[in-house]
Amino acid sequence: MAFKAKVAIEILKEKVTIQQIAPRYEVHPTQVSFGKCQFLGGTQQAFGEHDGDENKRLKSELDQLYRKIGKLEIEKDFLKKV
Repeated sequence: MAFKAKVAIEILKEKVTIQQIAPRYEVHPTQVSFGKCQFLGGTQQAFGEHDGDENKRLKSELDQLYRKIGKLEIEKDFLKKV
């Protein structure tokens, strides 16, 4: 696993091409590309979970604000009648 991460990080630095990296690590260029995709997929998953928690918190806050707006609208309508 550390090997794949090392190769993927070197690719992301963009100092050399996949064709140059593959022989250095004695792997096929297709494997290097696949490893890069796996690495990027893992990072998206790691950050995606945090975004999900943040979205849940924001949705909860939005729901509370809508309830408060509804309550204020009812109070306003009541006061208009009085």
